[in-house]
Amino acid sequence: MDGKLMRPKIDFAFKEIMMDNEVRKGFLSAVLKIKPEDIKETNILNTYLRKKHKNDKFGILDVRILMNDDTEIDVEIQLMVFKAWTSRTLFYVSKMVTEQIEEGEDYSEIKKCVSISILDFKLFDDTEEFYSCFHLREDTRNTLYSDKIEFHVIELPKLPEELKEENSDLLLWSKFLDAEREEEFKMLAEKNVYVGKAYSMLQNISMDKEKQLEYTARQKEILDYNQLMKEFSDAGRKEGEEIGKKIGEKIGEKNNQYKTARKSIKAGLPVGLISEITGLPVEEIEKLYENME
Repeated sequence: MDGKLMRPKIDFAFKEIMMDNEVRKGFLSAVLKIKPEDIKETNILNTYLRKKHKNDKFGILDVRILMNDDTEIDVEIQLMVFKAWTSRTLFYVSKMVTEQIEEGEDYSEIKKCVSISILDFKLFDDTEEFYSCFHLREDTRNTLYSDKIEFHVIELPKLPEELKEENSDLLLWSKFLDAEREEEFKMLAEKNVYVGKAYSMLQNISMDKEKQLEYTARQKEILDYNQLMKEFSDAGRKEGEEIGKKIGEKIGEKNNQYKTARKSIKAGLPVGLISEITGLPVEEIEKLYENME
């Protein structure tokens, strides 16, 4: 990677880029195939999906967006091979749907939920197209059952090497997310004004020392996971993938707890409340206080 520019497909960098309203508008316009001017407003939602029952799986989404027509969108980047990805997205979109309705409310209140997956591995073997879009349709008549659920999948390893004059905005965005060299970023930024804004955002966050530290920590987490998976594979352990996945989830969960705790400390929340919010012991939070002074 040239200089200190972050790679936009690292989920931390992607989240930071998506904090900009114009960048979100341009990206969603390209994926959903609607005009940017038709997107009047987008808002970043809380990325923590709430648990309704004690044994529910707790969901944490990469970027969760609410559009002006109340459509909810979950955008996730996955760099490591995840064989159960389709099941994962089904789980999260279903949770997005069900949490809209409280007891006694009307089903007609349910708003559209969209999943956008950006994958750094090949998910589908039946096509070499880098982009796929799925709806709920009848098998033979192709009748749409409901437009309330929609899945978009971008497979970065399937991107064409060369760009052509008739390139779609979606291809330009996908190439930007997959880019690693500064000349690539500059070339793509010149072809699309919203990609250009994303490139400016990338330059800005790459100069922020605190964000660089968080980005580097996330990179290390990914590298450690990959090394762990390789060691399990080399050792011939069939259960290695599942063990590595659980370890990776634990690492990610702990990092999220600490991140939330630091933000809560800066906001002036009491130690006891922070402990309840994050699940961290009071002793660990007090140590964070000391280290932040």
